[in-house]
Formats: sequence, structure tokens, C-alpha cells
Amino acid sequence: MIQQPAPVNLVISSGEPAGVGPEISIAAALAFLQEQPASTITLLGDPSLLSVVDISKELSTRLHVEPIPLAAPVIAGCLNPANAQYVLNILDVAVKGCLQGRFDAMITAPIQKSVINEGDPSSEIIFTGHTEYLAKLCKQEHVVMMLCAVLPAGFLGLQKSHDLRVALVTTHLPLSAVPEALNYRHILETIQIVDQDLRTKFGITKPVIRVAGLNPHAGESGYLGREEIDVIAPAIEAARDLGIQVSGPYPGDTMFDAKVLDSVDAFIAMYHDQGLAPFKFVSFGGGVNITLGLPIIRTSVDHGTALDIAGKGLADSGSMLEALRLAYQLAVNVKNTKNPKT
Repeated sequence: MIQQPAPVNLVISSGEPAGVGPEISIAAALAFLQEQPASTITLLGDPSLLSVVDISKELSTRLHVEPIPLAAPVIAGCLNPANAQYVLNILDVAVKGCLQGRFDAMITAPIQKSVINEGDPSSEIIFTGHTEYLAKLCKQEHVVMMLCAVLPAGFLGLQKSHDLRVALVTTHLPLSAVPEALNYRHILETIQIVDQDLRTKFGITKPVIRVAGLNPHAGESGYLGREEIDVIAPAIEAARDLGIQVSGPYPGDTMFDAKVLDSVDAFIAMYHDQGLAPFKFVSFGGGVNITLGLPIIRTSVDHGTALDIAGKGLADSGSMLEALRLAYQLAVNVKNTKNPKT
């Protein structure tokens, strides 16, 4: 007897209303529901942005729009700070639903950080991104941004397809602030979070992790900087003592070697562009952003709001579809861990 897959309930926050978020959310949701008959999707946002037409009766029972009202009318491609709180309201509902068990995972469409900060100029808190905001909502002091993509066979001489996963020690910081943000405890916790979520959410029994240095040539024995000697290498050694299979620090320009993809499950970069520049160069716009260290599953697209093409029918929903696929698989993995087959 073939065991039917467990039902998975996903929720999509449709993102910046003037960007491509609403349209890619609808397109990807419809495509995904046709792939996974055991899934349901709830779209969060204003119904005027999320109208679904020409949908079969069967799909309509599995695709729901939960209305969250706009504060002001939307013109595609034109940001309006009046709708900043609307974007945050969507995220709040999605996170609350996941924490309460109503949803198994959340998928986020792109948002515009600048307009959210402009929405409440009196606020002393700067909105730096989804990752940090979700950490606050979930009351987690330390979370990790990781990007995932599948590299196809034939690319870079690969004999078969491989998963590329790149995590970051620091995220949305000015480059000048990165060295001060790096410390032994933060790096060690990042390695631990990556290792833990690779085990529990990705189902990898013994993850293998590579860690980059900060400076050119990984500091070249201190000649080009001491961060590798003083904080990065000691954190890696401490992680090894905890039983984690991690190595480094590697020079940032040689760490991402296609020849090691057979044996490495994740790469950890010290700062945003060190990790995401090579990742996005090879991921063909099909990458997925996942936040590690949360008590919930959250995936997202790896691109921005694309205001220049919003509302023109030109937006590619491929990254959103990949985000849905990954969220679904992670949710299944977590369900299987909680309820192992006997």
C-alpha cells in the first residue's frame, strides 16, 4: 500500500504591494498546487492585489486568500510609505500562524526596506530586513540567513546536480562594520545553528561545513589581518570539539570550489557579498533564502521588488516556486522527524 504524503499547509506573505510580490505569489502558488496535491496555500494580502481567475474547482479548495487591507491605493512600481505597516501586518499574521501550528511554513515575497523605514520616521528602530524582523517576532537572539540552489548537471563540469547552500555570519551591515561584528561566540553559534538545522530541517545526518575567512588569503598568517587567528579559527576548533564536521578558515576567493560539492553540505561566509555574490552568479535566479535558527520554517525568493517591471506581466515566478518547493520539503522533513515511520 502506497503511503499518501501528509498534508502541508503553507502561507505566503505577498510582500511590497507596489512590487512584483503579489503577481509572483499567485503564479507560483498555482503552479505549486498542481505539483503537490497534498498541499494547501494561504495568500496574505489585500484581495485587490490577489485576485485569482480561471482556476479549477479542485485548486480553489486548496488556495485561500486571507484579506489584510491596504492603507492606501497601490500604483504598480510606485512606493508609498503609507503602506509600510501593511507589509509588517502581513508578516505578523504569517509568523503568528506558524507559531500556533496553523501553518507548517511561511514563504515571503520581496519587500522594500527603505519604504518601511520611511513609513514611521519617528521610530528609532531601523528595519534591516526579513531575517532580523522574523528573529524579533520569534524572540530569537541569533538566526542565520542561508541561500540554497540546485546546480544542474553539466554546469561547472558537474557530473550530476548538486545542492549549493551558503550561510552568512553577518547579514545587512555596512562593510566597515563587519570586522567589529565578528566575534568568537557569534561565529561558533552560527556554525552550530547551520549544523542543527541541516540535521533537523534538511534531514542531513552528518553535515559537512566549510567556513570562510574574512581577509584576503584568509589573513595570510596575520599579515593581512588577524581576525582568522583571533576569532574565526578558534570558533571553528570549538565547533569541531562539539562533534561538528567543519573546516576552515578558507580564503573567500577559493572556498567555493565545484570539486568539493560532492562532500560539502554548506558554506559559511563572513559577510553578505562574500557569500551571495558567488551564489547569485551561479544560481540563475532560482535561489531560495531560508532563515535558520527559527522555531518555524521560513523561505523566500532571492531577489528584490523589481519595481521597474511590476504590474507589466514580466515578472519571473521561478524563485518563488523554488521557495515553495523547499518550504514544502522542509515541512515534510520536520513532520517525519516528529512522527517517524515505524
